[in-house]
Amino acid sequence: MRFKLVALSVALFVAAQAHAALSVIDDAGATVTLAKPAERVVSLAPHVTELLFAAGSGERVVGAVKYSDYPKEAQAIARVGDNKALDLERIAALKPDLIVVWRHGNAERQMERLRALGIPIYYSAPRRLADIAASIDRLGVLLGTEARAHSAAAVFTRDIDRLRAQYASRPAVGVFYQVWDDPLMTLNRENVFSEVIALCGGVNVFAAEKLRVPTISAEAVLAADPEVIVTSTVGATASDRAPPAFDRWKRWTSLTAVSRGNLFGIGGNLINRATPRIAVGAELLCRDLEIARGRRK
Repeated sequence: MRFKLVALSVALFVAAQAHAALSVIDDAGATVTLAKPAERVVSLAPHVTELLFAAGSGERVVGAVKYSDYPKEAQAIARVGDNKALDLERIAALKPDLIVVWRHGNAERQMERLRALGIPIYYSAPRRLADIAASIDRLGVLLGTEARAHSAAAVFTRDIDRLRAQYASRPAVGVFYQVWDDPLMTLNRENVFSEVIALCGGVNVFAAEKLRVPTISAEAVLAADPEVIVTSTVGATASDRAPPAFDRWKRWTSLTAVSRGNLFGIGGNLINRATPRIAVGAELLCRDLEIARGRRK
């Protein structure tokens, strides 16, 4: 009888665990709770789509926004708008049990209408490299793919740690990251790519700006005199490409980055998206900074 009671207790405990609620904290600091692993997910940012695939649950993504193009399988997912305008009727028709949004990219008015649908919402806005790994793990919890998610997060962390160990202590290089050409825009320290610059042994010359994406003047760049200027390009993965966005600087031959030929373009999706692929972009940037160090007299 005692054995039967113990067996029954164990069975009840296992059953309870199997149906236990799943809870994580998202990037807005909110608790997201699901009664069971999500089976139908809508992604409202390209980086979110990549994170969901990295977490081992790409087959559960039933809707995604424009430019959700990686991995290749993501291109076949039904489109539900873009970061400027969402097709709320289409989203509702897909009957998702989880919606993952970009906190800083999806309009607040649209978020209010999404919340009115009563569907759990997870906000994604990684600001640090460690946040990317954490995001993969948390999404894995919500989708019941913890093992695959944790494995992917561990690989990403290992790749970043390797680059940091190899390059972070190298001689410092002043870097200007040109986000946009007209108006001229850059990033301050409150973003993932600024951390990438640091792990490569670089110094973001506009790290102290108050705005996360400040508009600056050409005179400010000349005054900072960066040793390297980097920008994102469409499809570029080689570190020796100087895209048209740099044409404005070529007449300023006194600028160190220009005089030494340190104008580098890296594929935008490798440095602008907070996904595991930023490790690839980081490796390219680290190589660029090594090239710049080799050009010192």
